[in-house]
Amino acid sequence: MASGLAKGKKAAQMASVLPKGEMATVLSIDGGGIRGMIPGTILGFLETKLQELDGANARLANYFDVIAGTSTGGLVTTMITAPNKDNRPMYAAKDINNFYLENCPKIFPQSSRNNFIAKVKSLFGAVTGPKYDGKYLRSLTKELLGNITINQTLTDVIIPAFDIKWLQPVIFSTDDGKENVLKNALLSDICLGTSAAPTFLPAHYFETKDGDGKTQSFDLIDGGVAANNPTLMAITHISKKILMGKFKFVDMKPMESSRMLVLSLGTGAPKLAGKYSAAKASKWGRFCWVYDNGATPMFDVYGEASSDMVDIHVSTLFQSLHCKKNYLRIQDDTLIGDASSVDFATTENLQKLVQIGNDLLKKPVSRVNLETGRFDEVQGEGTNEAALIRFAKLLSEEKKLRQAN
Repeated sequence: MASGLAKGKKAAQMASVLPKGEMATVLSIDGGGIRGMIPGTILGFLETKLQELDGANARLANYFDVIAGTSTGGLVTTMITAPNKDNRPMYAAKDINNFYLENCPKIFPQSSRNNFIAKVKSLFGAVTGPKYDGKYLRSLTKELLGNITINQTLTDVIIPAFDIKWLQPVIFSTDDGKENVLKNALLSDICLGTSAAPTFLPAHYFETKDGDGKTQSFDLIDGGVAANNPTLMAITHISKKILMGKFKFVDMKPMESSRMLVLSLGTGAPKLAGKYSAAKASKWGRFCWVYDNGATPMFDVYGEASSDMVDIHVSTLFQSLHCKKNYLRIQDDTLIGDASSVDFATTENLQKLVQIGNDLLKKPVSRVNLETGRFDEVQGEGTNEAALIRFAKLLSEEKKLRQAN
């Protein structure tokens, strides 16, 4: 009898300390200009699967503890987490690509690529200014987001930019916005800062002010120069919250990968296209590294290096802890021609990017080869589509577990 009471008491004690959930959930979206349509397509598929499980009102923001995005990924992050008048996500995932199809040709007008003056401007951008004036993007973000600040997002978000005055990254997050008025910037300003790709769009300046009149200024360019792939940033953010005792959902240790569920979406890369060569680059001066027949070698190199180093690090972490399936990186490193551009916003090319996203769903799950840096197909794990269906089930189960607890 005493033994039974002891067991019952022990069970009650264990029940009282059960975590509210089992997994910390992360979504990360790379930078890449118009190629944001590739992750847009994948997110539309994932949200559809969540709706099949949990009803038509299911939205991505309801399932991820942290959503991180850089540059165009920051715009997507904002679209699916900024509240509308009903305190619901401003955009369903299925609407992301329609947004890009409608607005990208106005953000990146092709007249700015094709006429003689525009070509001269591209060649001598250091003197004449960025390739695009950014006026349409500025008016669009201000109109859509109004006075919404980052502390109002429907789940925690992380959006990096780079401050050229202080030569250091600036990381905007929902948590920081709640804790520090001077970091609680307008989402419209954050979007303009994180997407201000050098030579393409103008740098963005704004100020924040607290109740005492103290101000903080920001001189921002594209977050992709520091973290084009923000996956590690999101994981570190959760670990930091756990160390501080502020992570509210899961009783876990920092960097405990076996209890993290991470979906990382690339925007495609021309890695296998042989875009540049040492023979050619060995003859370049400073100008050619910035501009080469319409391409931007220096920025391509920085963007891809940043993304790949993060993927290699995170892949190593998850594989070393024997939970590699908890980390799903979906990336196409075979883009060629116009599809590899960040700004060739013709209707034909934009629709081609949608098709690339759909084709990517049908491709086998791949992981970065830690030796070569390229993506190798993984035998026995099916397609990206199947992996996302599995992710949807895990996300749905985690949400229901939290609700039950």
